Amino acid sequence: MTNTQDALRLRTLLGDYPNTRALKTGAVGSPRLDFDYANEKLPQNAFKAVVRGEFDVAELAIVTYLQALAHGKPVTLLPTVVMAIPPHPCLACNSAHGVLGPGDLAGKRIGIRAHSVTTVTWVRGILANDYGVDLDQVRWVAFEDPHVPECIEPPNITRAPAGKTLVDMLRAGDLDAGVVSVADQKDGLLKPVIPDPAAALRHWRDRYGVRPLNHVVVIHRDLARAQPWVAAEVVRLLQQSAAQAPDMPGADSIQSGVEAMRPTLDLIIHYAVQQGLIPRRFAVDELFNM
Repeated sequence: MTNTQDALRLRTLLGDYPNTRALKTGAVGSPRLDFDYANEKLPQNAFKAVVRGEFDVAELAIVTYLQALAHGKPVTLLPTVVMAIPPHPCLACNSAHGVLGPGDLAGKRIGIRAHSVTTVTWVRGILANDYGVDLDQVRWVAFEDPHVPECIEPPNITRAPAGKTLVDMLRAGDLDAGVVSVADQKDGLLKPVIPDPAAALRHWRDRYGVRPLNHVVVIHRDLARAQPWVAAEVVRLLQQSAAQAPDMPGADSIQSGVEAMRPTLDLIIHYAVQQGLIPRRFAVDELFNM
């Protein structure tokens, strides 16, 4: 939203979160920019379009961005986070079939939305690096294709049957575990695989100096080069909008600035290389090259 007819109109994808509400409602705005928001309830449903360059400014999962960068897609990263999910509680098992721990996952069927999902990448990285899990010994069951078509899935990934959902298969006992939301675990049937996930999350954050992040913001590379002021203005507006929601859960993970994000970006790059999601380890500063 804007107050002038001369503002630059941007095709925009941005989810509805407490930290984006002020921007999306117009409580925060710029006379220089007019955001034309896509009518998409779940931004991840449009991530393939983002990678193809169909938006000027867009929310995007960080691992999808890393793959987009690796394969020359026309987007570049802005130093700001819009959505973050603590990964440790998200790996759950069906307690009716026995509670599993990280050491029990070899040979088990674990459901994931897609191979390149950011939360899945965090979970696999934590399992491998902090719990010694051999990821190649796990049978991963994916429900969707990666957002970047060049992504090659490892041989221990299979597709779930058509028409099935991850949570339904996990509840039915057709999967041994799955990467799901905390909300899916509220009835107590699904239990976290990582013991005391809240304590494990605190230890992980302290050990690596990171704050989990999932969705960042990208700008079309052509726009960034032609109008370099736009990137700074978008980041400024997102910072102002986030400041309107200081008490939201996980507010300290909604960071802005390269230096604030550097430790977390460095770790997710490391995990992505380990898991074969990207061909080499990028330096953090490469992620912001216009």
